[in-house]
Amino acid sequence: MRLDIRQTTTSETLIELGVRMGVSVGGVEACKGPGVPLVGSFTLREALDRAVAGRGCAYALVDARTVRLSPLKPPARPQVVARPVAPTAIEPVAPLAPLIITAGKRPARLGSLPGGVSVIGSPQLQDTGVGETGSVARQTAGFITTNLGAARNKILLRGLSDGTFTGRTQSTVGTYLDDLPVNYNAPDPDLRLIDVERVEVLRGPQGALYGGGSLSGIYRIVTRAPELGAYSASAGATFADTESGSNSYRFEGVVNVPTSAQSALRATLYHDVDGGYLDDVNLRLSNVDKTTRRGGRVAWRVERGEWELRLGVAGQSVSSKDTQYVTLAPSGPRRANQVRETHRNRLGQTSLKISGSGDWGQFESVTGYVAHKFASRYDATLALTQFAEAGVELGLYDESSRVRMAVQDALYTGPERGRLRWMVGLFAANSIEEGDAGLRARSSNVTRTVYNENRKDLLNEYAVYGEASYDLGAGWKASVGGRRFKTTVHTRSHVLAPSPGTSRDLDRKASFSGFSPKVSLQRDLSGGGMIYLLTSEGYRAGGFNSGGLVVPAPTRRVFHPDHLRNYEIGATLTPFRGRLNLRTALFYDDWRNIQTDQYFPSGLSYTANIGDGRNRGVEVEAAWRATNRLTVSGNALFNEPKLTRIAPGFGIGAAASLPGVPDVSFGSLVTYHRPLTTEATLMLTAETGYIGRSRLTFDPRYSPSMGGYYTGKVSAQVMTDRWRAAVFVSNPWNSSSDTFAYGNPFSFGQVRQVTPQRPRTWSLSLSANF
Repeated sequence: MRLDIRQTTTSETLIELGVRMGVSVGGVEACKGPGVPLVGSFTLREALDRAVAGRGCAYALVDARTVRLSPLKPPARPQVVARPVAPTAIEPVAPLAPLIITAGKRPARLGSLPGGVSVIGSPQLQDTGVGETGSVARQTAGFITTNLGAARNKILLRGLSDGTFTGRTQSTVGTYLDDLPVNYNAPDPDLRLIDVERVEVLRGPQGALYGGGSLSGIYRIVTRAPELGAYSASAGATFADTESGSNSYRFEGVVNVPTSAQSALRATLYHDVDGGYLDDVNLRLSNVDKTTRRGGRVAWRVERGEWELRLGVAGQSVSSKDTQYVTLAPSGPRRANQVRETHRNRLGQTSLKISGSGDWGQFESVTGYVAHKFASRYDATLALTQFAEAGVELGLYDESSRVRMAVQDALYTGPERGRLRWMVGLFAANSIEEGDAGLRARSSNVTRTVYNENRKDLLNEYAVYGEASYDLGAGWKASVGGRRFKTTVHTRSHVLAPSPGTSRDLDRKASFSGFSPKVSLQRDLSGGGMIYLLTSEGYRAGGFNSGGLVVPAPTRRVFHPDHLRNYEIGATLTPFRGRLNLRTALFYDDWRNIQTDQYFPSGLSYTANIGDGRNRGVEVEAAWRATNRLTVSGNALFNEPKLTRIAPGFGIGAAASLPGVPDVSFGSLVTYHRPLTTEATLMLTAETGYIGRSRLTFDPRYSPSMGGYYTGKVSAQVMTDRWRAAVFVSNPWNSSSDTFAYGNPFSFGQVRQVTPQRPRTWSLSLSANF
């Protein structure tokens, strides 16, 4: 099994080894001294031999899934007695490692929580070269992202899409860095997955525990905590060559330093450059879509008896020189813009987490502050030629947003006594969003303002939430939870729109409140799996439209809250002594008053409630350890997303469906490793994904079909405890299929826009642990 265990003491190392290998380990207190890092591929015996060497203890394999540790006895006086040679024992195939998750607000083994939950642990992230959000999609069922570009994308879960555009609507999927949300209505910041313990994906509405912004699920990044009593460091570099494009490179480093016997500091730093691969024939520039990403994190951890404090700071900056779409012309696909469409996305986060536990229960408080700035430029020439009184040589649209969010979340979990388990929490968030949007036209070397808006939104959310579960006996458990919330919105806007537009001011307030419930029933199976029934709900608050060249129509001035109710039946099975892990769920989602971001003919955005929708389907995830060297896993989503009621005024056909949601998507991963020497291991990986056919907008009459394409990556790696050298090949088929993205709202509908995959890319990486 691939392991990456770096615990402070030997006893902690052995406990973690038991969790990863799926075996019971007893008597760890017999082993003394600091822990030995277990990094690489090991059988159970090999890992135990290394962990206990020189630690004053010995182990015995009681059976294939039980290990007993005991103090070393003084060596007995040797006796010359002939003994028969015992046959060599055959190492049994190890079960799959049971992962631990905390997205349910308390630690639990993966497969023990009702719902569609997926986890990718640190070893798999490293082995498959997962470095950003898009790479997660191939390894989790029903996880799809748009392909507008780094830090511009939207995440879609379980086929629940409100469209490709990012405007005033709150995100349907909440992105969390550890315990804090990092986006509201912004695109996914595409945080670099470096020095990450695991990523967790919760599908279906999570309103009971996470509130607004979790309508279709949660995407959570759990970083590595500072390690007490251990100095360590790592560094890595990657160089990549893209066919018909420019080169890319990445540098990263991590250091862990104890600051006292009870505290430690951990710092992470990275710098990436993704070379461009599109040429603009009009601007006469090659490889225009270059992207630079840099960032880092610092965390400090202190332990005092039953209490722990963690202080963290994180930041990332993404800068793209241009977008990555082309237009279809009689001569073939080409890019011919009047201006480069740049994008910047800067995220900063500060958090303080205080937690403690004892016989009295467990308490956890998270206080955080998030600052998120993002800005984009678009070529608006085609849109301006429709209504300008004079010929327009160049149209420019610039928009920028600054979001500042303060969050406080406090949770108390009662002590585990009897059959009842319960927890209760308080939540408060204050968000300030300031935006500026400007549309300018240039004619005869004279630039004039066609439109400008300055807008400020104040949002406050308060909630009390909780969950209780009761053991009914015979393996049955029932759980009830809910969230009582209140959200207030205050919007101020000033629009400057010279004739033929209309200048105006807006100052409006609104308040929204409600209750988001969650109910589940599950039965634990003797083999370690379970079956469950679940219903849950998610919600988003409403708001106001203020943009547009003229005053929005009465039906477009306000958008109302939307709600999603999920009904689900699922199972987790672990047959063949844990070598196969199968998770499946059959679901039905009822989505009322769907919020969606749309565009006026001018290219300016607004938010509307387009009607009601539903989605039903089945998702499957499976992982099989065929041998101790070969693991095969796969995932799939089959669903039927539909728009069941269409609000008046949209003119959408009766056969409309949710946009950008393919009827089928699936992925697979094969991992094989074998020792080359006593210290080196060879690992081979191959992964592929398929995104089925979908349409860009709600109305199929005006939206061409997209998708129906494969993605993939293969790799070969050589690893030791200290070094790792790897070669990756992304998009090995060199496919240029049209991916799920719209490109430019100011030319959408006038020209056919296509967003191809990145061409075949070869990457060479080298990393070292110190």
